[in-house]
Amino acid sequence: MKVTPLAIPEVLLIEPVRHGDARGFFSEVWSRRTAEAVGVTAEFVQDNHAFSAQAGVLRGLHFQRPPSAQGKLVRAARGAILDVAVDIRLGSPTYGRYAAEVLSADNWRQLWVPRGFAHGYVTLEPNTEVLYKTDNYYDREADAGIAWDDPDLDIDWSVDTPMLSEKDRTAPRLAEILAPFPQGSW
Repeated sequence: MKVTPLAIPEVLLIEPVRHGDARGFFSEVWSRRTAEAVGVTAEFVQDNHAFSAQAGVLRGLHFQRPPSAQGKLVRAARGAILDVAVDIRLGSPTYGRYAAEVLSADNWRQLWVPRGFAHGYVTLEPNTEVLYKTDNYYDREADAGIAWDDPDLDIDWSVDTPMLSEKDRTAPRLAEILAPFPQGSW
């Protein structure tokens, strides 16, 4: 398993090895030992599975406020996504910046999105399935979001008119929310 820090070093690109033969393949997609060796100490408590029928479905940018913050390990089991993590840790040297990677069934990559980051993705192919593990349970009261098209973030989603939920369509800009991860809390 290859692990590479991205432009924001806490966001990690994880590339599991696939061992294939005439029957198909086998892959170890998560190893606590490998993760701990690169500083990821998450204990996953929930697995989520999302299906999007069309290309251009945008989900995000979502996060949960402390004490219900979540770290996520994200992968595309079918199709492809552009996966985005935005640093929302007030006082961080990379506050308001993002890291993005294409995750697909073909490239078999995963993204580790730690607590203190907003997360979102857009589907690049129809019939895309996304699987992600979280290190904390979903908490409706702590659920929050940031506008996907916040001009201060300047994210290139590679899609002009995404399909959005009402929640994502009306999310506030980062500058309009109280810092969910104040300095010293992360």
